[in-house]
Amino acid sequence: MYIQQLYTGCLSEAAYYIENDGEAAVIDPLRDIDEYLQLAQDRKSKIKYIFETHFHADFVSGHLDLAAATGATIIYGPETITGFPVLVAKDGEIFSLGKISIEVLHTPGHTLESSCYLLKDENKKDHAIFTGDTLFVGDVGRPDLAQKAEVLTTSDLAGMLYESIQKKIMPLADDIILYPAHGAGSSCGKNLGPETFSSIGEQKQSNYALQQQTKEDFIKAVMEGLSLPPQYFPINAKINKEGYESINALTEKGLKPLTVDAFKSKIKNEDLTILDTRNASLFINGFVPGSVFIGLEGRFAEWAGSLLPFTKPILLVTEEGKEKETIIRLARVGFEKFEGYLQGSFEAWKAAGERFDLLISVEADELAMDIPFDENLVVVDVRKEAEYADGHLKQAINIPLLELVDPGSMANFDDHHNIYLHCAAGYRSVIASSLLKRQGIHNIRNIEGGWNKIIELKDKFEIEKSIEVLN
Repeated sequence: MYIQQLYTGCLSEAAYYIENDGEAAVIDPLRDIDEYLQLAQDRKSKIKYIFETHFHADFVSGHLDLAAATGATIIYGPETITGFPVLVAKDGEIFSLGKISIEVLHTPGHTLESSCYLLKDENKKDHAIFTGDTLFVGDVGRPDLAQKAEVLTTSDLAGMLYESIQKKIMPLADDIILYPAHGAGSSCGKNLGPETFSSIGEQKQSNYALQQQTKEDFIKAVMEGLSLPPQYFPINAKINKEGYESINALTEKGLKPLTVDAFKSKIKNEDLTILDTRNASLFINGFVPGSVFIGLEGRFAEWAGSLLPFTKPILLVTEEGKEKETIIRLARVGFEKFEGYLQGSFEAWKAAGERFDLLISVEADELAMDIPFDENLVVVDVRKEAEYADGHLKQAINIPLLELVDPGSMANFDDHHNIYLHCAAGYRSVIASSLLKRQGIHNIRNIEGGWNKIIELKDKFEIEKSIEVLN
C-alpha cells in the first residue's frame, strides 16, 4: 500500500494519491493534473477512482480533466447532484483498490454531500481516513459555505456536523491516521493547526470540536468567530458542481504573447484587468500604469480570487518564463478569461519608451522620523483586524486589504495626505498600493518589511493594542 500527500502551500490544500497492486485513486485533485498522471506513470499504476470529499469552494477540482485523461470514475458521497456524470456512492459503500479498500462515510455539515473516505489495508484493518473539510487538524469545516436549500440555516448545518462527528468520527480507533484536505492558512476553517496530518486519537485529545459537549455548545463553538468567506468561494463551488473548460484549453488561450502595441491596444479598447505577478521588488521599481500587483511569491491564487473580478478579461505581466505557471495558478481558483501576456515583460514596455508608474518605498526608521513633523501624514495598516488589534502604531488606521477593492474605502483621504502603507512583511501593502494607484491615489509610500520592521524599532514608535477586539 502506498499513500502520498500532495500539498500545495499557497492554497493550503492537500490532495492524495493512494495505490495498491497497480491500481490507484486520487482524492480531491487540483485542476492541474500533470503531477497525478506522472506519479501513476512512474509507479506503473492505473488511476481507477477519483474521490471527491465535497464541492470545494476554495479551488477548482481536477476531477473532469483527470477522468478524461485516465478513464477513472469520479465518486461523490450521498446527496450529490452534478452537471456531469459521476458515481454517487451510498453511505457505507466500499470500493476495492487492489487488495485494499475504501469505505464511504457520509458526513454532512460542512456541505450536504460532504463525505470522508476510510482506507482499509490488505487485512481489512482501518488504516487512515481522508476527511476533506469535515475534520481538520485542530478544527472542523465551517458550516456556512454549502450551496444549501433555503430551509437550512448555518446553525442547521452545524448541527448536522455535530451528528456526523459523533456518529462517524468519534467511534473510530485512535491509531487511524487523519488526512484532511487543508492545513493552516485555509479559509475553510477558523483556526487550523500547522500540521497537515494527525491521528484520530490526537484529535480526540486536542481538537475543540471533538471534546465532550452538548450539541448546542458545539454549534456555538463552531459558528463563533467566523469571518466572511472570500468572494470567490461560491464561484468555485458552482464551477465544481456544474463543470468547466479544460485546463489545456485555458492555457492555450492565455499563452498568447502580445507585443507592446497589441498590449496597449487592448488596454485602450477593452474593460479589463492588468495583472502583474512579478516579485514585489521588481514591481515597485516600475509597472504598466493601472496594473494590479499580486506576486507569485505569496498566497497568489487566494488573493487573486479575493480581489479581482471574474467577469473581466485578464492581461498578464509576468517574469519571463512564468506565464504558464501564472495561468495555471489562476485557473485553480476559477479564472478563465485570459487575453494574453506582455511579450518581453515590463522590460519591453520600458524599452519601447512607454509611460510607466512606480512605487516609493521607505524604511521603517524613515517613517519614525517623519511622524512628528508631517501633519498630513496618515499611516494605513492593511493587515487583518485581529493582527491590528494585537499591536499597531498609535497613529495607524486599519483598512484591511480586502476592503481596498472598494473605491469608497479611501473616500476620507485628500490630495494633501501623505499615505504610508504597511502590512506584516510587505507583500500585502504592495498589493494595496497598486489598488490605490489604480483608483487615482498616488501620494503613497510603502513601508519596506512592514510591521516586522516597525516592531524591531519599537522604541521609536508609540504602539498600542485593541483590547476590546482581542477579548
